[in-house]
Amino acid sequence: MDSSELKSLGDVHEDEQVIAIAQQIVKALGTSKNPTDDMIRFLSDFKLRLSTSSTSEILGKKRGISEIEERINSVEEKVMNWCSDRSMIWDRGPDESREFLRTVDEIGQLIESLGCSSLNEVQERDDLLRRAHNVLQMTMSRLEEEFSHILLENKQALEPEHLSFRSSDDDMSFFDSTSSVDDESIEDMQVRLQRDNSKGSEEFIIDLICPNVIPDLKCIAEVMFVSNYDAECCQAYISIRKDALEECLLVLEVEKLSIEEVLQMEWSLLHSKIKEWIRVMKIFVRVYLASEKSLSEQIFGAFGSVSRSCFIDSSKGLMLQLLSFGQAIAIRPHSPEKIFRLLNMYDGLADLLPDIDALFSEEAGSSVRTESHEVLSRLGDSVRRTFLEFRNAVRRNESTTPFSGGGVHHLTRYVMNYAKALTDYDDTLNFLLEENGEDRSWWLSNMNAIIQEDDEWRSPSNFSPIARCLQLVMSILESNLERKSMLYRDVSLQHFFLMNNICYMVQKVKDSNLGAFLGDNWIRKHNGKFQQHAMNYERASLSLILSFLRDEGICNPKSGSVSKAVLKERFQGFNLALEEIYKTQTAWLVHNLQLRDDLRISISLKVLQAYRTFMGRYSNHLIDEKHGDRYIKYSVEDLQQYLLDLFEGSPRSLHKSNRW
Repeated sequence: MDSSELKSLGDVHEDEQVIAIAQQIVKALGTSKNPTDDMIRFLSDFKLRLSTSSTSEILGKKRGISEIEERINSVEEKVMNWCSDRSMIWDRGPDESREFLRTVDEIGQLIESLGCSSLNEVQERDDLLRRAHNVLQMTMSRLEEEFSHILLENKQALEPEHLSFRSSDDDMSFFDSTSSVDDESIEDMQVRLQRDNSKGSEEFIIDLICPNVIPDLKCIAEVMFVSNYDAECCQAYISIRKDALEECLLVLEVEKLSIEEVLQMEWSLLHSKIKEWIRVMKIFVRVYLASEKSLSEQIFGAFGSVSRSCFIDSSKGLMLQLLSFGQAIAIRPHSPEKIFRLLNMYDGLADLLPDIDALFSEEAGSSVRTESHEVLSRLGDSVRRTFLEFRNAVRRNESTTPFSGGGVHHLTRYVMNYAKALTDYDDTLNFLLEENGEDRSWWLSNMNAIIQEDDEWRSPSNFSPIARCLQLVMSILESNLERKSMLYRDVSLQHFFLMNNICYMVQKVKDSNLGAFLGDNWIRKHNGKFQQHAMNYERASLSLILSFLRDEGICNPKSGSVSKAVLKERFQGFNLALEEIYKTQTAWLVHNLQLRDDLRISISLKVLQAYRTFMGRYSNHLIDEKHGDRYIKYSVEDLQQYLLDLFEGSPRSLHKSNRW
């Protein structure tokens, strides 16, 4: 063996001592005069030293393997004992749980030691590693059970105040058909939309599990994460918390409905579910999801984005389930009176959108954010379509028979109460009806058709979108009422009907915040309109009865004597006209009490003054006539009393004849 072979031996041997000996041999051989003898001597010395060194090292390693195996046997026995006992370790007290965690830590150290070991017996090392990993897997499985048990057993009961939480909207009841709308019911049913943005979601965070066990859960999670069992820990958490949130929806009495079921549901049932959806969304997002995210951060906050992904995975499905109901409502066709539920849904979701965006801000939550914005957009489109349907319904509402009594038509009541209720949502409607909004061409094409009908609204720059729309609806209503008035044959009743309905419109505007949207000019103009119709009614209604009380034709132009025959005809004609008016117009109804009194006073002034004057001039010519009471049937006092019976909506007849 030459020096190069010895050098090679030193190079390939792994033991540092062997390498050092080989280097000495190479060095000695390089300076020796008799390399063969020296080589034999040095090799003998090398063999002795190598034998001594290897024996010592092998004995040391044997002792190390034995110690590791003993330690593995010990922890394996402990773990098997824990696993055979089905009672929960953390229920036995802190000493027991600390001992278990120390054992887990010891297993980790053994695995680390074996991984760094340079044992020649690869098979033996691998066997020990396999055993250690099996023991670690058992401990992780047990920790997962303990983690799940603590989560389940320490859930906090749902408190009543959590279920009654309200953040924005109080309920609003709605009318379902034109025939059900009247002033009293709408006043009783309507509760104005209330906004309360002063509270952030953090103010409603509650303890979903007992706070005392949070440190234990956090500790178990850290151990499982360090041991690379983070996926198992997260999956256990997600599964349990998802079930807890589903239980929350059950407590909130949320029924899981498909889109098809919602589309087929009767409105009588659906409108209450919409009301509940608004309430549940507020509670679920601002109480339970906010609290759920807080819980996840408390347990997994040390692991970066893990806490957010656990929260999203546990809650995403349920949020999408709730949003699917809103999606179904948005695509469902709605009659005009359903717009208020749609507006409440829109406002409720719009109010929650910042909370939802914040809760699901991660990429994993993008589907929830996208769906929330999509549902809101579709609800807005549904509001616009429903408002247009309301306008079209007012336009299309035609009658074939005149409205009984000339009173306030149910369409007038419906439209005015509808418009009044819409003003509670002015901010929302101004946004949704904004002409400069995106993709509103279909809306503008419908509105421009109305603008052409009335010059008054061709320059609406001073009005908000909702004000402009309400003004246009008022114009459509007036046109409809004009057509309905033409169904009356009696001209006086035509004016009476328009007087009643326009007066009702004006009074509604004055008594509500509609005035702020229609403006003072509108009020003045329509005040003048109904007063003009009142004058036209009186003129048409009283012209006949007053014609019998004029002087023309009673006296002979040549002799100046009074013609009793003409006088009798005049009194008889007056009596018949009075009785017909009494019979007919006691059945007519003036809804507005002030207008009723004003009409009675105005009629009384005209009729009583004319009758009193006529009686004063001509009654003495019939005093001595036989059957004179057939002609002078009513005194001025009688007439005054009878006129007070008009416009009560109850037809009457004059039976009693009185001498004056």
